[in-house]
Amino acid sequence: MSKVSVTGSKRVIDDVIETIHDLNLVHLSDYDGEIEGFDNGNPMEGADDASEKLVTVRSLESTLDIDEADAGPTRIVTEEALETELEEIRVEVNELDDRYSELEDELRDVEERIDAVEPFADLGIDLDLLSGYDSLQVAVGEGNADDVRDELRTAEPIEAFEVFEGDDTLAVFAYPRSDDPDALDDALVGVEFARLEVPDAEGSPEAYVEDLRHERETIESKLDSVESELDDLRVEHAGFLLAAEEKLSIDVQKAEVPLQFATTERAFVAEGWIPSDEYATFVEGIQDAVGEHAAVEELEQADYEPSGHGHHGPVEEGHDVEEAATDGGTAAEFDADDSPPVIQDNPAPTRPFEALTEVINRPKYTELDPTVVLFLTFPAFYGFMIGDLGYGILYAALGFWLYRGFDSEMISKLGGVAMWAGGFTALFGVLYGEIFGLHLVTEYLWHGVFHLADAPLKKGLHVGAFAELWLAASLLFGIAHLAIGYLFGLVNETRSHGVKAAVTESGGPLLLMAGVGAWLFSTHMQSGGGPRPELLYRALELPPIVGIVGLALALVGLVLVTIGEGAAGFLESPTYALVNTVSYTRIAAVLLAKAGMAYVVNLLVFGAYELHLEEPETVEYMFGLFSAVIEHETHFMLFSTDTHGGEVLFPGLVHMGTAGVLAGIVVLVLGHLLVLALGVTSAGLQTLRLEYVEFFNKFYEGGGEKYHPFGYQRNYTTED
Repeated sequence: MSKVSVTGSKRVIDDVIETIHDLNLVHLSDYDGEIEGFDNGNPMEGADDASEKLVTVRSLESTLDIDEADAGPTRIVTEEALETELEEIRVEVNELDDRYSELEDELRDVEERIDAVEPFADLGIDLDLLSGYDSLQVAVGEGNADDVRDELRTAEPIEAFEVFEGDDTLAVFAYPRSDDPDALDDALVGVEFARLEVPDAEGSPEAYVEDLRHERETIESKLDSVESELDDLRVEHAGFLLAAEEKLSIDVQKAEVPLQFATTERAFVAEGWIPSDEYATFVEGIQDAVGEHAAVEELEQADYEPSGHGHHGPVEEGHDVEEAATDGGTAAEFDADDSPPVIQDNPAPTRPFEALTEVINRPKYTELDPTVVLFLTFPAFYGFMIGDLGYGILYAALGFWLYRGFDSEMISKLGGVAMWAGGFTALFGVLYGEIFGLHLVTEYLWHGVFHLADAPLKKGLHVGAFAELWLAASLLFGIAHLAIGYLFGLVNETRSHGVKAAVTESGGPLLLMAGVGAWLFSTHMQSGGGPRPELLYRALELPPIVGIVGLALALVGLVLVTIGEGAAGFLESPTYALVNTVSYTRIAAVLLAKAGMAYVVNLLVFGAYELHLEEPETVEYMFGLFSAVIEHETHFMLFSTDTHGGEVLFPGLVHMGTAGVLAGIVVLVLGHLLVLALGVTSAGLQTLRLEYVEFFNKFYEGGGEKYHPFGYQRNYTTED
């Protein structure tokens, strides 16, 4: 990116703004107002009027529920149309909208009256008989009739009473012994009785409710009519309103941009960032528009080695600096900490993962963008942990729905991430030979097609060696992943603070981690009573010399860490050496946990039996789904009670009659849906933790500003 300035006479500022806007190249910098003699510019004439009209247009679009699909062909929007046609539409839409609001209020009032009267229709007593007495007191409400009668019988203030019952409502008529107007209310205090207000109406409540319902239907019909008229207006005026919004947005953008300029009475200075290869185009555009009345200067070309926050590379040869206009102006200095904006230029398949990067923050201009690494590791970690063809297909389908079903760019990107994660889940599911926890892929693909004894990978739920292998593999994944993070840190630190700082800040932890990792997986000083589990040095069996070299590297790393961070670094060295790496064993843990959950669901549904084999002498524990038997593995026999001489351990719901089959279907569906959901919350969150906490912390700061050039991409208007 190149930082450029345009300095010119105030009388050509409109032409310069127009040209910069049309070029749509410059990410403008804000002038902070701190340079003596220069002030922030003022909005151009007509800015307030354009802003007011823009608010009006957007309000009308909201009222009419207009979206981009209603646009129609592009058009020219004139100032006259904005004065006359827009006002006519505003009046018409507002009148209908006001009418619609009035009808909604009327409908709400009628519905409230219906709700108030319906309980009285339940009684079958005319409304005028429920009020208006001189000595008789009446209460209508909801309660238990027997409890009310018992309470009134013993109530001292009540001489006589009668209770009328509906299905849900009571009407209590009472004659008090005195003139106390609250006698009945006082008598009912001791019983549960929810009193209802008697409507101010006469006649049968049933007829009154019927009249209100008819009135409601009339209002609803009027609402439909107004809504239809509004819909007609939407179809008729949507194209104009969308085009008007676009034109007014452009006008407001142009009118308010002087606020970012440094100005004097007769001159202005504007600064911003453009892609370096567009500099010649930018200069040519300004010269064609205003000639020598404005000067363009390339102040600096941003490289990736800032000193602090503001050092940039020299201007390339051939980019001449022109003299500023001498119309009373001088060149103003903008904020020295003005960092170049960021354009994330990742390959198309990786772009959905920019959403995961932006959750933390956009990378700074001087930082390496980790999006590609996220693309390579996030779906792989996720797929490895879930590893099931059925779940993978469902995850991919969910991702496709998010990708295609929402207008939000962020949600669409997350949908793309889910599709990749689902694809890797399905891929590992094929390698594990599983679909919804059943080894059908093994049976039909690896046995049936390729005639292999088993799937290439096993989750290790029944075979301990594989469980140990995945623990060791998780540590290797961690070492590789963290090493990439430290290498990124080396590059970033070298750019920002030099080689020495990079070596101590990132190189030391890298050597410490790599050295300890090499020793852990080597056979150096192996012994049954040693500090290392046998599964580690048996996983790779690196020769002792590798372990010795690893310890030497770790010592060098410890020295560098101590030099860079002092005593705090020395105390933190175990974290660099091993703790961060051990965090990756969660990969194996989630793998086994999800496999176990799917196993339990299938066990409840299909049952299991124990089969004793003579050649070789083994014991197999098998689901009731397939009859194939492979040493040390779980297989299935479909809806069969034939155990081939084995012992039934649990028959399974599907072998327990019709009711059992129905219950089994429910358990199967709900159980796997639960595993599916927990896959997102466990595998997804754990993978994100590894990326954000373990990986990003080694090199990433973020805080870059998105490249947002001054200009507008026209979609609904044309100037021709």
